[in-house]
Amino acid sequence: MSDIADAAKRLLLGRPMRSGSEGRRLLPKRIALPVFASDALSSMAYAPDEILLMLAVAGLAATTVSPWVGLGVVVVLLVVVASYRQNVRAYPSGGGDYEIATTNLGTTAGVGVASALLLDYVLTVAVSLSSASQFAATIIPAVRGREAAVAVVLVVVLTIVNLRGVRESARAFAVSVYLFMLLMGAIAVTGAVRHLSGTLPQAESAQYDVVPAAGFEAGLVGVAGAFLVARAFASGAVALTGVEAISTGVPAFRKPKARNAARTLALLGVISAATLMMVLLLARATGIRFVEDPETQLTLDGGPVPDDYDQHPVLGQLAEAVFAGFAPAAVAVAVVTFVILLIAANTSFTGFPRLGSILAKDGYLPRQLHTRGDRLAFSNGIITLAIAAAVLIAAFDASVTRLIQLYIVGVFVSFTMSQLGMLRHWTRALRTEPDPRERARMKRSRVVNGVGFAMTAAVLLIVLVTKFTHGAWITLVAMGAVFVIMMAIRRHYDRVSEELALDDLAEARALPSRVHAIVLVSKIHKPTMRALAYARVSRPSVLEAITVGVDREETEELMRQWEALDLPVPLRVLDSPYREITRPVLKYVRSVRRESPRDLVVVYLPEYVVGHWWEHLLHNQSAQRLKGRLLFTPGVVVASVPWQLSSSAGQTGLEDVTTYRPF
Repeated sequence: MSDIADAAKRLLLGRPMRSGSEGRRLLPKRIALPVFASDALSSMAYAPDEILLMLAVAGLAATTVSPWVGLGVVVVLLVVVASYRQNVRAYPSGGGDYEIATTNLGTTAGVGVASALLLDYVLTVAVSLSSASQFAATIIPAVRGREAAVAVVLVVVLTIVNLRGVRESARAFAVSVYLFMLLMGAIAVTGAVRHLSGTLPQAESAQYDVVPAAGFEAGLVGVAGAFLVARAFASGAVALTGVEAISTGVPAFRKPKARNAARTLALLGVISAATLMMVLLLARATGIRFVEDPETQLTLDGGPVPDDYDQHPVLGQLAEAVFAGFAPAAVAVAVVTFVILLIAANTSFTGFPRLGSILAKDGYLPRQLHTRGDRLAFSNGIITLAIAAAVLIAAFDASVTRLIQLYIVGVFVSFTMSQLGMLRHWTRALRTEPDPRERARMKRSRVVNGVGFAMTAAVLLIVLVTKFTHGAWITLVAMGAVFVIMMAIRRHYDRVSEELALDDLAEARALPSRVHAIVLVSKIHKPTMRALAYARVSRPSVLEAITVGVDREETEELMRQWEALDLPVPLRVLDSPYREITRPVLKYVRSVRRESPRDLVVVYLPEYVVGHWWEHLLHNQSAQRLKGRLLFTPGVVVASVPWQLSSSAGQTGLEDVTTYRPF
């Protein structure tokens, strides 16, 4: 059974990798770009949608300002990219925003940023795969209505890929990311040429009218209009997600790590900004309509939209219009966008486990998240992320619009705290730096981070004001809960460490006054004899055997056999009027401890070693329960003495056998 499980694991994940091979898995820039930048690039699949969706609330005329809203997002994007280039150069260790906030603003700020980042990684997976399932529905109509199930399946697929190791993930996805860039460039060039030549057709949705919501009949006028534009800007700011992934992934780059990461980040910023503006400008030129509820917000010649109308994502509609007359190109855009969204989730499968490992090392998360699996991936972190993302997708039914309301808050919390930390970093560094050239460089970096802090703080305020009642409060509550849990874990580890620390060197050399050995006996057979032999070989101060008198006839027969063998160990019978086993043994062991508190009590438990899981059902498990209770008794050591049954022959490792105690 275990061999089959092991073979299945190797088939899915591949063979184990030696620790020494980790260095050979570092990424060159050409591979690092698709691995770490795909998150921001993929947001082009839904960021324009969210801008148009918000503006459509005020009617068709309001959507014409979408390029200006996009321009505002681009300005923030470029400022944040420039700021994070300073981050990766100053902190190339991979701690990212968490390390910057902890080092410069203190532990509380660092844990707060970490809670925001962890949630953002989970939401990146949920949003990206939910959007991917929507693009899958445009390619395969049968998927429509089953987007949540498809997204969960995609979570499973990505989990398996990443458990195989980051290099395999990068190689599997790099071609698709570059193909996405190529297709975006093709849309931009073809769309521009056709627009200038007057041959750019209108999108299919251009024939519909957009009905403004109540209170927005006059469009974007007054305070309500300004608030709606701010909401559209906040929704479009989702295009900035993924910038921080490179700062936590610096250790995965080839040397010089910091310089390669900074160059990759700059390239990411240019490509993302150009793509966002291209999509919004061409969406306006082709008259694309995109609303939250087509049945109530769209009309056709004053009447309702046809029953068979399916609203495709903005990028899908744009490809159909730009490549009108050449359907394969539009299909290719949909397919590649689906894949790029898949890869975007992969960014979190790289960043979340790495950050989780750092937090676990610092004592804020369970220590199991710090260790690598046999494929040199942080397996426990990958599995944790997958479970959290799948739950979120199911809870929100793979709705991108609903998930984005939760998404953007944590992003700008980490951005803002990171830039504030960098301001303090440069201020401290300038106090001790004597070199004029280096001081000038530091001052320039401080200005860049200062602008970044002011802008990200302003955007965070806009997001909180415009998104709070639409779901942002959920993120704030979740961040608070994660923060409290991490601080509680750290307190637990600190308390355990303090409790286990040696008071002095003499304590480390201390020996028990005496050793009182107790062998548990249920019947006289080979396992019992082996346990007695091991106990005698240890030469304890006191050695005795005990049995529980559950059945009088069986107990009398056991005593006769014991005396006939003339064993040099006294056998004590513990009375059990209620036919219990655990309670009398515990009572006796504790009485020994009370009589001699400085003695060490060692309880020897004979056990069978079997090779088949079903053999467990055929053996009494009372000693297993007894062992669990004895572990909580101070001054008591439980020693298991194995006896291998024939069914265990040929087994080679601890993972291949199951042990059962016969007592």
